[in-house]
This record gives sequence, structure tokens and C-alpha cells, in this order.
Amino acid sequence: MQPVQVLAALIGLLFLVLGIAGFLRTGFSGFTSNEHQTIVGFMINPLHNLVHTVIGVLGLLCAAASPSARLFGWILFIGYGLASVWGLMITGVISSNPVSGLGNPLNLDAADNWLHVLAALVGLVMAIMPARKRVHVDDSEVDTAAMRLPITDENVPGNADVPTRPVPQQTAAEPRTGHHRPSRWRMHRSGRTAH
Repeated sequence: MQPVQVLAALIGLLFLVLGIAGFLRTGFSGFTSNEHQTIVGFMINPLHNLVHTVIGVLGLLCAAASPSARLFGWILFIGYGLASVWGLMITGVISSNPVSGLGNPLNLDAADNWLHVLAALVGLVMAIMPARKRVHVDDSEVDTAAMRLPITDENVPGNADVPTRPVPQQTAAEPRTGHHRPSRWRMHRSGRTAH
């Protein structure tokens, strides 16, 4: 499991627990009410709880694969980035509020804004987190005969026309001797191998 998947699962679980605990506190009546009901210092109402629950379930579902976990990161970044800006306008941090006619259906306050900014930043980290690549090699596909083949000029592409002499195979136990192959320059110049 990739780190981005673990992060998606943890964030999904956190939001799911927050949403369910919120429903236990508020119930389902007054869906967009602005009553002063809080959970762990965050203002909530049933609509806000529903959003947390949906984000939580989405995070748990997206944790199944790395690409979907990254997509969940983008959803967090964009969604909670917009919710942060909207919350800042609602709470008066940004003086101009073009959506003031919509009111405050999510019952947002300053603490919610900080949670949303944090969620957006974590989402961005998840979205751009480098993937850890794994290479899977099936043992049945490995050609062991090709691995034991000594390297000579005949089996190196582009060297078939160069005259060579056979190279004796050495095993790991045999010590190297002073014998070596002549350089290619000498072979091309004389047309035959030098001894």
C-alpha cells in the first residue's frame, strides 16, 4: 500500500468519524440551521455533518488504489480550498462577501476555516506526492540461458562484423589472469587479432 493510500484512508476515517459524531450531536432536524452546536470546538449542523460523512466515505473508497487516492487529494484541495475562501468571507476575514445572500448553510466559524485550510493543504500534498514504483518480475519469464551467455563481440548488437577470437568463460572462483582481449583499434587496423 502506497503512503498516499494510507493518508487517504486516515483522512477518510477521520472525516467519517467526525460526520457520524456530528449526527449523534445534532440529529437530522434543522438541516441548515445556525444553532450554536459544536463538536470538538467546530460548529456543526446536519448539512455540515453530511458533507463530512460523504468526504469520509469517499476517502475510504479512494484509498483502494494510488491513482484514486491522488484524485481524492485533488478533491480535498479544490473543495476545501473553496470552502476556506467561502468561510473567510462568511466570518468577515475577507470584507467583501459576494455570496452573502446564501447565508451560512454549513454553520461555518473560524475553527472550521482552519480545519478546511489544513484539509486543502493535506489534499495538495496527497495529489503531488511522488509515487513509489515497484517492479514485479515473474521468475518464469527470466531467460536464464541468456544470463549465462558470455559477452563477446558476436552477441553485442552492431559488432557482428568485427573478427574476434573466442573468449574463455570464467567462473567466480577462478582468479583473473593477465590475459585480455586486444583493443578494437588494433583489430580494425590489422584486420586480425593480435596475440
